[in-house]
Amino acid sequence: MLGIRLVHSRPGKPQGRGKIERWFRRVNDQFLVEVQDTTAEDVHDARMTPAAALLELNGLFTAWVEASYHHHVHSETRQTPLQRWTEGWDRAGKAPAMPTPQDLTEAFLWSEQRVVTKTATVSLHGNTYQVDAALVGRKIELVFSPFDLEHLEVRYQDRDHGLAVPHRITRHTHPKARPETAEPAPAPSTGIDYLALVAEDHQRQVAADQKINYHALYPQHPGELPGQLSIDDALRDLNGDDEPAISDGPAVTG
Repeated sequence: MLGIRLVHSRPGKPQGRGKIERWFRRVNDQFLVEVQDTTAEDVHDARMTPAAALLELNGLFTAWVEASYHHHVHSETRQTPLQRWTEGWDRAGKAPAMPTPQDLTEAFLWSEQRVVTKTATVSLHGNTYQVDAALVGRKIELVFSPFDLEHLEVRYQDRDHGLAVPHRITRHTHPKARPETAEPAPAPSTGIDYLALVAEDHQRQVAADQKINYHALYPQHPGELPGQLSIDDALRDLNGDDEPAISDGPAVTG
């Protein structure tokens, strides 16, 4: 288990709001709907092993990301993901910094402010906690996961003051921590082999960027040497047609 839960944040509190839901929606609407439209006979083809099916799925997904998603203009940034990534790389002179797991955990925590009582305690939704006595009378920030009210971090003026010690616990989750909701119905299929078209476009892009013809470095027929041009290919090129001419001469190599 990855320990991932759906968390609904309060209005005016962007902390904890996921930033990737729109990505999953696009994957569902443009990619997965085409995969799910595959017939059961194709999925359970006796000639295709699970590893081969997964390899094909990964290839289609890579083609969709690189040929379609990376070139779609984002409604907020007004840039394609590829343009935004390239600009970030150019400004830093290296790959843009990625958030650490600790940063991601921090981004999804909730917080509330409380004034510490004379007995160095604070309350949160029926629970009572003991904090540092030096904080008596001060307004502090309690940072926590909405699904674990026994573990609260205490902060004052953006400085860490340790953990709040549970004194009386009556509830273990935040009252607004809602359970996961059902997924919306998937978008209807386009009715065309969209992924095949994307894969073909991706192959054309890769071929256009490829500077070396790696296929020519390997023999295409038994007995050929790497880089060797067969007699059929040579005669076909000389004659300018699709059918090899009849010849009794020696083989032509390139």
